[in-house]
Amino acid sequence: MEEQNLLVNEGYGSIRIADEVVAVIAGIAATNIEGIAGMSGGVAGGIAEMIGRKNLSKGVKVSVGETETAIDIYIIVEYGVKIPEVTKNIQDEVKQSVENMTGLSVVEVNVHVVGVKVEDDKNEGGSEQLKLK
Repeated sequence: MEEQNLLVNEGYGSIRIADEVVAVIAGIAATNIEGIAGMSGGVAGGIAEMIGRKNLSKGVKVSVGETETAIDIYIIVEYGVKIPEVTKNIQDEVKQSVENMTGLSVVEVNVHVVGVKVEDDKNEGGSEQLKLK
């Protein structure tokens, strides 16, 4: 995991925040938005969940510089939601959370909708996930 010097020395030394910390903040902020069925992670995220670890940065990629960051979030939405509204809410919430907690300037939050979760009436409330790739 690569760490970046994010905040300028203010007389006491430098402060380093790991990329993973920014990703966790963004992931938690995104999953709190109504209409999100889940985050879409890669193979590593799926393996971590299988062995019992909850991956809070699943579906989040960050590029962190010294004073700013760009964030990519990969989500699965619930069927029937207004996707532009949900994604705008994610952008606003992630930007605000990361800036407030880290002091970084968030230059962009790119939201990638990669799937839709639909309820399966035949399965008595079960669900099925449709990937859009």
